[in-house]
Amino acid sequence: MCTGRVDLAHVLRAFSNGADGVFIGGCHIGDCHYITHGNYNALSMVAICKKLMEHIGLNPERLRFEHVSAGEGIRFAEIMNEYNKQIKNLGPLGKSEGIDENTLREKLDAVSGMVPYIKLVERERMRVPVKTEEAYSTFFNSDEFSRLFNETIVDKLADKQIISLLHEGPMTNREIAKVLNLTPSEVSRHLNGSIRQGLVKYEESERRFALA
Repeated sequence: MCTGRVDLAHVLRAFSNGADGVFIGGCHIGDCHYITHGNYNALSMVAICKKLMEHIGLNPERLRFEHVSAGEGIRFAEIMNEYNKQIKNLGPLGKSEGIDENTLREKLDAVSGMVPYIKLVERERMRVPVKTEEAYSTFFNSDEFSRLFNETIVDKLADKQIISLLHEGPMTNREIAKVLNLTPSEVSRHLNGSIRQGLVKYEESERRFALA
């Protein structure tokens, strides 16, 4: 299967099912077997996924993408042996990062539920115009990418996580901030937006926020 067909949802599902690492191997840049440049799509997907993993507290090195051809058997074996040692050193998913099982599941569920939106953002706001490995590397390591990621994906994820928390019951601003590792002012900004959309309400008697 072309690496361009490896969806962000596939990677997140693997981690949700308990995989400690995910490896993606594909043809070299400029050597696409299907003349679709699918490996460039994979470069974008992996860069965004690593950024998401880092944001939710997972080590992004658990996801690895390598260009390796069918004729590079020895190199492939060397890469896999190295990657296997790397994953063993990282330890079980979540535990070595200090994230308990329930919190990890909630974070992965929240991100997984945003996959269609993330793919839309990538297509509309994060598409690299020039298909070269250097251009992709430059963009996905740039301040511009970080800014776009924070303005679109991170903000949307916080909104989704807050709504998910309020499904469990009313909470104060500070309680939400503590769970999501946000500042109270950041939580207030997201809550105000959700209140304007009619999704959340403030219960004066309880001094807590709840679903509308």
